[in-house]
Amino acid sequence: MKNKVSGLFLATLLLPALPAAAVEKNGFELDDAAVAPDKIMQGGPPRDGIPALSSPEMLAADEADYLRDTDQVLGISINGEARAYPTRILVWHEIANDTIGGQPVAVTFCPLCGTGVVFSRKLDGRVLEFGVSGLLYNSDMLLYDRETESLFSQIPGKAISGTFKGKSLDKIPVHHTQWRAWRKEHPDSKVMSRKTGYQRDYDRYPYRGYEQSMQLMTVVEHRDRRYHPKDLVIGLSRGNEARVWPFHELQQTEGRFRDEFDDKTVTVEYNDNTQSARILDAQGEPLPATTGFWFAWMTFYPHSSVFQANPDD
Repeated sequence: MKNKVSGLFLATLLLPALPAAAVEKNGFELDDAAVAPDKIMQGGPPRDGIPALSSPEMLAADEADYLRDTDQVLGISINGEARAYPTRILVWHEIANDTIGGQPVAVTFCPLCGTGVVFSRKLDGRVLEFGVSGLLYNSDMLLYDRETESLFSQIPGKAISGTFKGKSLDKIPVHHTQWRAWRKEHPDSKVMSRKTGYQRDYDRYPYRGYEQSMQLMTVVEHRDRRYHPKDLVIGLSRGNEARVWPFHELQQTEGRFRDEFDDKTVTVEYNDNTQSARILDAQGEPLPATTGFWFAWMTFYPHSSVFQANPDD
């Protein structure tokens, strides 16, 4: 009996090893992902179920009669050309592949994180076209390039899988503000049209109530409970340095002040009327800061220094 068991054990060892089952979600192979595949969640829609836009139609500012003064836009100015992308449209598409001032860009908006981030579409000498993967990491959208199908995490702008794994897209300064403020500063700005080629109700916000809720759509790796998870913040990161300015604290300032980031002086501008902020360098040029929800920034940058208006209170 003992020899029979030993023979079976030996025969088992000699069987060819079966390949491990490939980990795949929404058609993306995640075996090589820089994060554990079980932390990459399916958001609901399949790949491209949320359709990204390419070269969207633009209107002159005075032609955009569908916009209200208080509508939120992502405003970008490159090489003297200014464009505005209303979040009421982006919430249905999440990505607009466009060209501004000769620069190919990806205008991205994640409604779950409140983050509007703009990237150069140039990487390693290639011009990329981005789509919506339907996947989430830390409740943040994962965009993918159609050329290599690498997945990029939106807030850090870094690829977590595929050919470009470990590489980062260059961020472009964007002003997340109200339409009236952007139009006043850039009267010649073009604005994205509602004629996108898709049938969507751009007057309806599909995430109503989410911004007030304490609940998140998915589990995140780090929770910091000093502020409401959906409180707005503006943050900067560079290398190992990260700093965040909560709007709750900025409301207690005069609206414009100097601060330090990465051993350099920056100017922080905050407008309570438009619920917007931006950060300028020593030459007065905008830096690629990210506006979004508190929870979203802190889950990616948990060691951020946090600005406090009255630190001794």
